[in-house]
Amino acid sequence: MTDSDLDAVMAIENVIYTHPWTRGNFVDSLAAQNHCRVLEWHGVIVGYCVLANGADEAHLLNLSVAAAWQRRGLGRELLDHVLELARTLRAQKIFLEVRASNNAARALYAQSRFREIGVRRGYYPAPVAREDAIVLECVLGYPE
Repeated sequence: MTDSDLDAVMAIENVIYTHPWTRGNFVDSLAAQNHCRVLEWHGVIVGYCVLANGADEAHLLNLSVAAAWQRRGLGRELLDHVLELARTLRAQKIFLEVRASNNAARALYAQSRFREIGVRRGYYPAPVAREDAIVLECVLGYPE
């Protein structure tokens, strides 16, 4: 992901989330040298992810697929890329937060050996009240 990708990223973000990241969130992630990636199909951005790492841990900050491209395995493709990237960075664990109501994402993460380790009460803004985040962790294995 580069600055020139942000219009396309924001177009996706603003459609799929009721409370999207701001352009500033992405600019800050790029400036912080987080690992920001886009997934393209024939030159069109259809998904993206943002991974932060430090010490021996990684934190998946955002993983998103455009609405028209969901349910085609692209979320799995992005997640597989994130897990491989975290291993390359020698992270021992990867963490993330997911909305309690996001059953599709929770199922995707569970299939990749993420386990629930906590709840952040009222973490996400929501249309009426705030929504809890489920904190997930995946212990990364390395080939011998």
